[in-house]
Amino acid sequence: MTSETDFGNRVLYEDNHIIIVNKLPGEIVQADKTGDSTLMDTVKAYLKEKYNKPGNVYLGLPHRLDRPTSGIVVLAKTEKALGRLNDMFRTGKVDKIYWAIVDRPLPDKSGQLVHYLYRDGNKNKSFAYECEPGGGCPRVRGLKASDLQLARLEYEQLATSDRYVLLKIRLLTGRHHQIRAQLAACNVHIKGDLKYGFPRSNPDGGICLHSRDVSFVHPVSRKLIEVTAPTPQDRIWSIFTL
Repeated sequence: MTSETDFGNRVLYEDNHIIIVNKLPGEIVQADKTGDSTLMDTVKAYLKEKYNKPGNVYLGLPHRLDRPTSGIVVLAKTEKALGRLNDMFRTGKVDKIYWAIVDRPLPDKSGQLVHYLYRDGNKNKSFAYECEPGGGCPRVRGLKASDLQLARLEYEQLATSDRYVLLKIRLLTGRHHQIRAQLAACNVHIKGDLKYGFPRSNPDGGICLHSRDVSFVHPVSRKLIEVTAPTPQDRIWSIFTL
């Protein structure tokens, strides 16, 4: 089990109502059919040991981060905070910035990607389709307009190496596998992301997509919270240490 001291190095912010932590690539946030140990369990154990809490520790999850993705996860320590955070994430009141290491540049060094996304539950995968001029719903064979969700993000190219490109991405909508699907639709692939077209997996089972920055107004104190998560400690990310 991870000790309080060890896990404490991954805590980015904590107060009476929320705790924000840095998720490792390949770490699962909450329980699924694999039965693997979860980030939620680790944080509960950390809080129980740190504060010598008897009984169960309350912890709420207002948003998700894909298992292969690393970076910021915001958790609620009280029911009041959870209810308000749920609403803030749902209504886009949380500003989220990601970094992605990809195999090729997009046509422009900065811009916006707009697609319609279809989520295939059987494959646990989303497919992105280009929008028609004027924002009309595309005609996708076998799909109805109600099957598709509008997906928008902004991107900026931050750096390049001999083989890879570092992108900064701001999510304007929050859809299933949105960044991964939208980039793949542009023939751009996140390093390690086999599901969306990169040819090789990463040794740690993760992908080079990192939830880098989050900012929002605290759900209880109303003060501005701004958090940055260090990138994973590996050779590829170290190339782009800024």
